[in-house]
Amino acid sequence: MAAAATTISLAVAEAIWVEIKSAGCASDEHLSILETLFGKNMLRACKIVDERGVRRVTGAPSGRSLFLVMGESKRKEEYLCFPEHLCTCYSFFYDIVARGEQLCCKHQLAARLAEAVGEHQDMEVTDEELAHMLSKL
Repeated sequence: MAAAATTISLAVAEAIWVEIKSAGCASDEHLSILETLFGKNMLRACKIVDERGVRRVTGAPSGRSLFLVMGESKRKEEYLCFPEHLCTCYSFFYDIVARGEQLCCKHQLAARLAEAVGEHQDMEVTDEELAHMLSKL
């Protein structure tokens, strides 16, 4: 994907995420635009959110957080995700980092959508437990 097109797509997506978060819900128009930008990954992200497959894990007392997002495979793996930066799934490293074919994976999209509409489960852990989770990266 060309750098200019990527930058524009990400700017449009960011504006849509802001609108969704402000409204507290995603309209059909929002979802249509995001689907145009992200393709099948957006549809899969919606499915993950509908199945309540997103948890925000917050460390206390720091307030730092990350997301755990369920995969779609029968193994129901859970991926550690920073929605705007990183996911531990195979697709993130293969399709996004190595090949540059996608802007982000379905887990990142699911975390962004769930956070924007308040459809994630919240889990609080100690900062030490959060650090332990991150040490496994």
